[in-house]
Amino acid sequence: MNQDKLFDTLNRLWVGMDGAAATMLRITLIVAAAWVLTAVLQRAIRAFRIRIAARMEDREAAKRAETLGRVFRYLVAVVVTLVAGMLVLGEVGISVAPILGAAGVVGLAVGFGAQSLVKDYFTGFFLLLENQISTGDIVKLSGDHAGFVEEVTLRYVRLRDYDGRVHFVPNGQISSVINLTRGFSFAVLDIGVAYRENVDEVMAVMQEVARDLRADEAFAPRILDDLEMAGVDHWGDSAVVIKCRFKVVAMQQWAVKREYLRRLKNAFDERGIEIPFPHLTIYAGQAKDGGAPVLPVQLQRVA
Repeated sequence: MNQDKLFDTLNRLWVGMDGAAATMLRITLIVAAAWVLTAVLQRAIRAFRIRIAARMEDREAAKRAETLGRVFRYLVAVVVTLVAGMLVLGEVGISVAPILGAAGVVGLAVGFGAQSLVKDYFTGFFLLLENQISTGDIVKLSGDHAGFVEEVTLRYVRLRDYDGRVHFVPNGQISSVINLTRGFSFAVLDIGVAYRENVDEVMAVMQEVARDLRADEAFAPRILDDLEMAGVDHWGDSAVVIKCRFKVVAMQQWAVKREYLRRLKNAFDERGIEIPFPHLTIYAGQAKDGGAPVLPVQLQRVA
């Protein structure tokens, strides 16, 4: 009985309100409902993403879930805002049907004029769908853009390079992606020694330093396998270049490489192995009889 009286009272109040007040009340309710719905859906997406990421053992999959969760929250906000906007226009008395019809024509015109923007969104969608880039990766993109991935959206990728500079790269300009931190990495080293050195002895020293590095408690968790010795790679202008590499945890290749080079330099110095530097040999030519012409050299003492 009390409920019937309450409904009757609310009905009389609603009928008694003038048109403008009723319209304002409905618009307020629409805006409030849109705000609440957006907050609830975004919170649900965030909770679902956290729950899924907690069950993932792969760090890459967890980063992908975080990136996709942020994109879905953005899409929810856009869709709810558009629907609420159309409902508000209907309450104001503006017919939505002609607007939707005109939007198709305008959308076609805008599509031709904003092809790069449309390309950005399509490319960004496939970058996320195919898991080419995730937040926290270190990548090289088309052109001179490289660095730590701070944010991936449907519109752009935000990078921060080693100098702290921030790069905003539109997705439509990305034609190739080189991901330096996916799964595992290799620390590749080209070690140059003088031509007079015994390369077998040099490679033995390199292996010894690599074993010591892997036995170090600070670097043991970062190195996944023993040093892989490729051997003599090429003969340079003043050095024999020996190539090798470490298989390491993703993003640790630079730290392992720097520490190994530091230790190898000390080991070479202890054993007298020469690290070459560019030399210049002056050739005076050869006479027809096979003799070498005299090369005049004059020493001048500076006072």
